Amino acid sequence: MSVLVYTESEEGKIKKIALEAVSYAKGIADQMGTSVTAVAVNANDTSELGKYGASKVLEVSNDKLKKFNAEAYADAIAQAAKKEDAKVIVLSTSANDKFLAPLLAVNLNAGYVPNVVALPESTSPFKVKHSVFTNKAFASTEIKTDIKLIGLGKNSYGLKENETSASTEAFSPNLDAHDFDMEIVSVDKATDKVTIADAEIVVSGGRGLKGPENWGMIEDLAKVLGAATACSKPVSDMGWRPHSEHVGQTGKPVASNLYIAIGISGAIQHLAGINASKVKVVINNDPEAPFFKAADYGIVGDAFEIVPKLTEKLKEFKAQNA
Repeated sequence: MSVLVYTESEEGKIKKIALEAVSYAKGIADQMGTSVTAVAVNANDTSELGKYGASKVLEVSNDKLKKFNAEAYADAIAQAAKKEDAKVIVLSTSANDKFLAPLLAVNLNAGYVPNVVALPESTSPFKVKHSVFTNKAFASTEIKTDIKLIGLGKNSYGLKENETSASTEAFSPNLDAHDFDMEIVSVDKATDKVTIADAEIVVSGGRGLKGPENWGMIEDLAKVLGAATACSKPVSDMGWRPHSEHVGQTGKPVASNLYIAIGISGAIQHLAGINASKVKVVINNDPEAPFFKAADYGIVGDAFEIVPKLTEKLKEFKAQNA
């Protein structure tokens, strides 16, 4: 019996959230006195998984799974769980895994808890802490089913190196034709910039920027920081930025290590969607802006003066330390 973890990859490369999931799975395995088995689908190199605690890697190589298909992936992971007699399965809380988790839970008759933020408080009974009400509160939930499915919140546990000599094994699940009743025709992604889902740093702008013509300074700051760009709901509603960049309760949730809000007042819906970010920096010319109450650091002033100066200082710092 082992703790099973699905390690998400993109274009053959294991993602950072997958390494965090392996780190977390290793923590649970240590509590339970067992080991970690990772499942990787069409990954080019799985050697890094052992660095974070995986003792065994089941490598799935299947052309039918090149494009993410929730039903097929759930079927494959369920078969891996049964093969390894896994009683605990760990997923990330990525967009794909949110589709995958309910199907996998049904497949395995497993209790599922998403947005988990810490190792189990106890394993008998099995209780986990997770965020609820769009990160406004935490709950402690007991999973009573024989098989437990955990969705690990992004950046909630971190990467923890735990060098293990991982063995690899080719694994070929028997996929049902019905898994492919829905065909993925194409997946369109912006490949020239950091995505909000994967970003460690997010630079976000609001109505305080006065118009789309001023968005260049947001992109300049994001570029020097290696960050993703985002915006508030009014900005996307007015068509200044695409809806794919809208973050908040009604947009994309953000759980970055650093979130920089420029010209955003801080409506409760916006705060609910970015509250899981670890450090929040606010730049606004209104000292009474609600966002300052939620900020770790705040700068009161004109963004059109502050942001270009900040960008230049960061460029100088990078040049000096290159």
